[in-house]
Amino acid sequence: MVYPFMTLNDGTEIVHSEMKENGSVKVYMERPDERLGFCHATCWLPLYKWEDIDGFSDEDIKKLNELIESMAHLIMEFSQEGGFQCASNL
Repeated sequence: MVYPFMTLNDGTEIVHSEMKENGSVKVYMERPDERLGFCHATCWLPLYKWEDIDGFSDEDIKKLNELIESMAHLIMEFSQEGGFQCASNL
């Protein structure tokens, strides 16, 4: 299952998975791109292991990593509670 988390001003969508049995959570980002169709990247929490990066610059990934680090506690919590909407009873 994938849960929506956040949309940034530049159109980057951030979603996350449910927590896996090993305690990891997949955080997936994509942004529309005229040349590629979409830029995309994956970050695995809690290790902050980045993979499958296509179209995002090193600077983009640095900024995304800072954002993910600041929100990781929420993502980890929401991944166990069915996403933001279930966790917030919306």
